[in-house]
Amino acid sequence: MATTSTSTKKVLELNGRKITLIGTAHVSPQSVEEVKNEIAATPPECVAVELDSARYESMTNPDKYRELDIIKVLKRGEALLILANLILGSFQKRMGQNVGVKPGDEMRAAIDIAQENRIPFELVDRPIKVTLNRAWAKNSLWGKCKLLAALIASAFGGEEVSAEEIESLKKENELDSMMGELSETLPTVKEVLIDERDRYLAAHIWECKNSGGEAAKSVTAVLGAGHLPGVQKHLEAIASSSEQTDTSDISSVPPKGIGAKIIGWTIPALIVALIALGFWFGGKKMGGQFVGSWIVWNGALAAIGTAIAAGHPLTILAAFVGAPITSLCPLVGVGFLTGIVQAVVKKPKVGDIETLMDDAATVKGFYKNRITRVLLVFVLSSLGSSIGTFAAGAAIVKELTAKIMSLFA
Repeated sequence: MATTSTSTKKVLELNGRKITLIGTAHVSPQSVEEVKNEIAATPPECVAVELDSARYESMTNPDKYRELDIIKVLKRGEALLILANLILGSFQKRMGQNVGVKPGDEMRAAIDIAQENRIPFELVDRPIKVTLNRAWAKNSLWGKCKLLAALIASAFGGEEVSAEEIESLKKENELDSMMGELSETLPTVKEVLIDERDRYLAAHIWECKNSGGEAAKSVTAVLGAGHLPGVQKHLEAIASSSEQTDTSDISSVPPKGIGAKIIGWTIPALIVALIALGFWFGGKKMGGQFVGSWIVWNGALAAIGTAIAAGHPLTILAAFVGAPITSLCPLVGVGFLTGIVQAVVKKPKVGDIETLMDDAATVKGFYKNRITRVLLVFVLSSLGSSIGTFAAGAAIVKELTAKIMSLFA
């Protein structure tokens, strides 16, 4: 077992197999050349690339977003997934424009040269949908808020990134600093985006086949530079038989635990119970006040969130009327309702789909594009309703406590 390494390349000799890991910055012209030169100079039996089938299809079919049906996205509960994809994609695109490359050009170069030389290639990354859904599902409420804030900051930061700064992303000291910062700020996200994928990538690189369907004796894997240390560690563990290549435990979204399901129904049940106690201790007057507080707090804040998202007046009305009802039923959120209404009254046009990626890169574009505005309406109305739930609950508890104390004084 031997290892030869530089800051962007590691050559592993494991159990008679040669696995070359090439670390890249995803919008680096230098990385594109490094990939081409490495594969051309030493053709392997298989080329592995850090892509999944969905991203590969997007790369080979750039018009894929033309098939987007925003209403179907909302019905499938994929609004946040699409939003995250758009933000991440637009961020990488903006970075690439500064150095004259497109995101993933080094992956495309690896596949192109593999096909030119009739070398099999494998897509070894976990599906992006699974990764993002796991990152969301495993986070706490506070973690979800920080994740959304980080995504929004990356989308609308507007900072210029030089070619030198992009190349520095491949240096191990820069990566160590970034990974450390991510671990402290969003540990669960780091676990899902980096640690789990390191293991997934290593397992699938190890299972790469040659043209004859046998385990490839030589593999060149093209990965983001941040994955090199982790992938190397897992490959060495697999070679020593201390780790298996089965990744089924990290290949799906973890189901909601019974605790999460109970909590989802507990808050609505508590609200209903508090309102019922209002009628019990204070009669129709207090009970009616509690119902009014619930409607005003929840409906008003959901409507304000929708207005901030520049929702149509009918959508704002739907938020106000629907939020107090949907907040008492965890199966349907107000974002689903407002998103559908917005998509119907302001139906996206062909032009919105054609400019989707460009519009997702700026605040102005997000508001101008009817598809991204639907996503904004979904997120901000949901956020407003959530805040309204806790605000109304706090107001009701305060009034009820004061009433009970006066009765027993």
